[in-house]
Amino acid sequence: MLEPDPCLEKSPACPQCGARRGPSPAPTLEQLRQWFTEPIARRLGLYHIPPDLRISVVMPVYNEVASVEEILRRVREVPIAKEVIVVDDGSTDGTRDRLAALEGQPDLRIVYHPRNQGKGAALRTGFAHATGDIVLVQDADLEYDPIQYPLLIQPIVEGVADVVYGSRFAAGAPHRVLYFWHSVANRFLTMVSNAVTDLNLTDMETCYKVFRRDVIQQIAPTLKEKGFGIEVELTAKVARRRCRIFEIGISYFGRTYKEGKKIGLIDAFHALWCIVRYGLAD
Repeated sequence: MLEPDPCLEKSPACPQCGARRGPSPAPTLEQLRQWFTEPIARRLGLYHIPPDLRISVVMPVYNEVASVEEILRRVREVPIAKEVIVVDDGSTDGTRDRLAALEGQPDLRIVYHPRNQGKGAALRTGFAHATGDIVLVQDADLEYDPIQYPLLIQPIVEGVADVVYGSRFAAGAPHRVLYFWHSVANRFLTMVSNAVTDLNLTDMETCYKVFRRDVIQQIAPTLKEKGFGIEVELTAKVARRRCRIFEIGISYFGRTYKEGKKIGLIDAFHALWCIVRYGLAD
């Protein structure tokens, strides 16, 4: 059996003075981008993030006691300067207690609705508090992975987009295989929405909607939907304002109803009504 070479276990020495040197620092993101060159860096997901960029992550929360702390940990680990705006929409399962224990942290702002009003109402509250250059919607479950933020914001960073949708159906990344009829309903609603808005989205109902702050704060005062109809309303209103919209494939880790999924058949029928309603007028 070969013995380890003790020389390899020592720190490298300076060839001129003989002094031992410590371990080399890890390369920065910009150094990696220079080494790999731009095309390869982009393929590896090493995107340029301006040092002065700050994003606002708006997170509506309702009865997510099992996942809220983990999703917040994942969001805050993303290496982009950010503020996280959590809007608890009247949770009754202990979520509020978990959030109360996190209050006072400088990058985290928590707003409490006294009663449950719906995702749309929670988003309106969050949008009103956003101060970052880019505003991104994040659900409080674990279906959408925050590690994809650098990819999602890139079209806005590069100045080619005003709004970015993360599509579960244009994804080369992994996604959990679940309900067939949910997939059919999502694609159908997207198709009908596209027919009204003249867009060619593949996933109108996605959680991951990313906006330039000036765009969403112009739209936010006009928002009316309190529930899941907010997805349709937002889409109609960015289309009406001729925003430059990009779509990026994302990974998706869907959950079952037993695991806490909330959207149902009645929401699909309401979405159809919203497509007509907001297709006709703002």
